[in-house]
Amino acid sequence: MEITRALASLKPLYGKDNVEIITNEGQSIRGIVRSMKMTQALTRPSVKIERNGEIIKIAFADIAEIVDHN
Repeated sequence: MEITRALASLKPLYGKDNVEIITNEGQSIRGIVRSMKMTQALTRPSVKIERNGEIIKIAFADIAEIVDHN
């Protein structure tokens, strides 16, 4: 998914629970959107999802689909 589209989809979901991100490899991560990094030097834009107390970092380029289960 392109960065601007992923950012536009995730922005209203920031801090919300029950958000699912499906990666290009078919992995499904469901939890709370905690952080969105988009302009850090030398890093790829990414989102952090908290699931059961664990933080999972997903690059925007690896996102295939974003589903809001709220």
